[in-house]
Amino acid sequence: MFGIDLELHAGEIVTIIGANGAGKTTTLRSISGLTQVYSGTIEFKGRSIRGTAPEEITRLGLAHCPEGRQILQRLSVEENLLAGYIPNRGRTFEAIRSDVYQMFPVLKERRNSPASRMSGGQQQMLAIGRSLMASPDLLMLDEPSLGLAPKIINQIFEIIIGLSKAGISLVIVEQNAAVALELADYAYVFDAGRCTVEGGAHKVLADPDLKAAYLGA
Repeated sequence: MFGIDLELHAGEIVTIIGANGAGKTTTLRSISGLTQVYSGTIEFKGRSIRGTAPEEITRLGLAHCPEGRQILQRLSVEENLLAGYIPNRGRTFEAIRSDVYQMFPVLKERRNSPASRMSGGQQQMLAIGRSLMASPDLLMLDEPSLGLAPKIINQIFEIIIGLSKAGISLVIVEQNAAVALELADYAYVFDAGRCTVEGGAHKVLADPDLKAAYLGA
């Protein structure tokens, strides 16, 4: 990664797009403390979090929903949600779980089922729900629509819009660049570990060169 400079304001949706291997996932992992950073600064709520343990970063209000879902397959839906709960964030497990079940009714229906028996779309909902159990102020989503049917993708992005309206800031890495740019307020385009373009998402969406490169236009 070279000279990456990202900024996110409260309540904003930012998307990062780019080809495979461009450094998108590495950026999210660096912010959430899962990848060691050797130079530069990472600040959250005015506090430096570079070198901070991932669990402490989560306690500060920054949640990361990773690529590939990474749910606990042998545990039930409810146990997965409990695993994501962070005490002392101001709300009880029961209150947050109720919100998650309202967003994703299928999780309530399947709450006692092993996560391994759920469809890919349901597992993605569970992964997002588990991240929300930490009561995040900032939620980072890595490829939330990967491998999902169009109907489920629409549901996921409707939830993302709702989270933003509720005041949660979001950073989205998304293969479906057109949808991500439609949703986002601001966009960064990565290429070979560098940020090559940034700007208002709709402005980036209208760029003919970017359309040709990432949107198939």
